[in-house]
Amino acid sequence: MDEIASREEKVRKFEEFVDRRLKPDLVKAVAQRDKVFQQQKVFQDLRRNIQYLEKNGVTSLRTMVNLGSEVFMQADVPDTRHIFVDIGMGFHVEFTWSEALEFISVRESRLAKQIEEYTHLIATVKAQIKLVCEGIRELLQIPAE
Repeated sequence: MDEIASREEKVRKFEEFVDRRLKPDLVKAVAQRDKVFQQQKVFQDLRRNIQYLEKNGVTSLRTMVNLGSEVFMQADVPDTRHIFVDIGMGFHVEFTWSEALEFISVRESRLAKQIEEYTHLIATVKAQIKLVCEGIRELLQIPAE
């Protein structure tokens, strides 16, 4: 009877480890990777817009600006050749189109590296979960599928 109780205690500890440690780590890693994907999309959109402006020689434009809470206002941009780009931590830098495209390239490569790291972390955590579940299966002496 002690062997069965010991086995059940081990299974309980393994299940607790999966539920309290590994699954939250997995959820956190996926959320962080999704956040980086969003940043990557913002920079891709900015690159596409700059290239459009450059290709079509647009030097001024009229647009709608979101003031917050989905309240929009019409805005005139008299000179589009210089743009402000959010470089992080609340700082914005004024760039020419070519400078902005160069900055975006550097930033996109850094974001791609971060995505790759998070993808590797997610795969590692999933492998750990699978390993612990296999250990539980062996403890319970359930035949492999």
